[in-house]
Amino acid sequence: MKLVTVAQMRDIEKEADANGLPYAEMMENAGRGLAEIVTEIALDDDWEQALGLVGPGNNGGDTLIALTHLAEEGWHACAYVVKRKKKDELITRLLEAGGEVTFAENDKNFSALTAYLEFANVLLDGLLGTGIKLPLKDEIAMLLEQSLFIMDEMDQPPYIIAVDCPSGVDCDSGAAALECLPADLTVTMAAVKQGLLKLPAFEFVGDLAVVDIGLPDDLASFYELKAEVADYELVAGLLPERGLDSHKGTFGTALIVAGSINYTGAALLAGMSAYRVGAGLVNMAVPAPLHGILAGQFPEATWVLLPHDMGNISASAAEALTKPLESASALLVGPGFGLEDKTKEFVENLLAGKSNPKKQTSHIGFVQGEIKEKYETSNELPPMVVDADGLKLLAKISDWHKKLPMLSVLTPHPGEMAVLTNLSKDEIQSDRESIAKKYAKEWGHVVVLKGAFTVIAAPDGKMTVIPVASPALARAGTGDVLAGLIVGLRAQGLDAYSAAVAGAFIHAEAGLIAAEDLGTTASVLASDILNSIPDVMSELE
Repeated sequence: MKLVTVAQMRDIEKEADANGLPYAEMMENAGRGLAEIVTEIALDDDWEQALGLVGPGNNGGDTLIALTHLAEEGWHACAYVVKRKKKDELITRLLEAGGEVTFAENDKNFSALTAYLEFANVLLDGLLGTGIKLPLKDEIAMLLEQSLFIMDEMDQPPYIIAVDCPSGVDCDSGAAALECLPADLTVTMAAVKQGLLKLPAFEFVGDLAVVDIGLPDDLASFYELKAEVADYELVAGLLPERGLDSHKGTFGTALIVAGSINYTGAALLAGMSAYRVGAGLVNMAVPAPLHGILAGQFPEATWVLLPHDMGNISASAAEALTKPLESASALLVGPGFGLEDKTKEFVENLLAGKSNPKKQTSHIGFVQGEIKEKYETSNELPPMVVDADGLKLLAKISDWHKKLPMLSVLTPHPGEMAVLTNLSKDEIQSDRESIAKKYAKEWGHVVVLKGAFTVIAAPDGKMTVIPVASPALARAGTGDVLAGLIVGLRAQGLDAYSAAVAGAFIHAEAGLIAAEDLGTTASVLASDILNSIPDVMSELE
């Protein structure tokens, strides 16, 4: 799903019209697609009563066309029309198809609106469009407020579908009028408007679906957009095939360097999630004292016991990774590290190549009889993911972004992003998408800016937003699960950006499933999200 500003969507429609797809035809396609979605939803419940709140703009037109299609299919379709001409051709079509029309100006006491809402199975909210400015005009605010009041008194209010956007939402800023109708589903036309994935607007959106309005394949203003919204279809297309003749080597080895005596669980969560997402082998490199604690809980892993200093990874630990790195398909560094200076030296040594000495052929030096053996170091590390304390330690290393393997994946939450950028958390949160894109380009790596509506940004300007905001994910350890998902996907051969997008989407959806299973977001633990990964994976097959 493409992600657009209101201005970008106007430009797209303008270019389409200039290239032979008239506005009227786009509206026709939108209305027909909306009707098809309504029909599909209604199948399970045998619904056949539809009401549309119809405003003067294009969304009102989409709604009238959808109601006309529904009337032609035998639905009882009614339009409650606000500030629209009575001789509108689309109104005439609905009446000719057997639909009903009432004009709000003739319903002074809202009796017709009350009757319509009480019989309707589905309410199409096409009152206002994407170009509105807040606050709402009194007449519109009163109508929406009255609709809310009527439905609050009903035992079974209608299923609400917002047409393109919930009426009263600013589709750029995400601001929302208090009178907005909370949709069960928002059916947006051609692309998701960026304000729908911001709070408070998102609270009114419900589920999201996109209708194809027939844009031509060569429409540059649309197909060159670099911002998108992740969904199941997109992520399913990123995952590797799992052939019947596969073996563990087919799906790579994830080397996870994690943990300290104070943060034992981080390593376990990261390692198990890498397996759950399909990695063939997970090799855990942890401070030696953690092995006895973790091994019994994680029999599927192999282990590298690292030198330690009071349970924290020591500076010399990089040397212990020489062999493991040779077989690693992807590397995760950082979960549960702590912030000890010795661990920071370990990260420096790892990036400097001191974990991978390469012996050159011996040769005779210029000093007579002296034979010298020279050793050089190489920083050719496998594809890398850096998370949690690993990011904070990176920030203490000069030119750190130049020392990472090409297109590494960085997974900061706003606090860690603040450490990396010297910006305040408020600055970062006020413009998350721009900040993520700016630093992905500046650093040359993929940035996963975690939080509500996680943003994944690539150096080339590509950006994906995860359409999830849930307190189910606001819990210690959930970031370790995400890091493990991304390294597990990198190990299977996904490129950095694809692995980050797929990992973040699976992680968010697993959080939603865990909350649904438990009946509350408050009780979701990171391990619950881990255990919900298979549910998401099964939907992606």
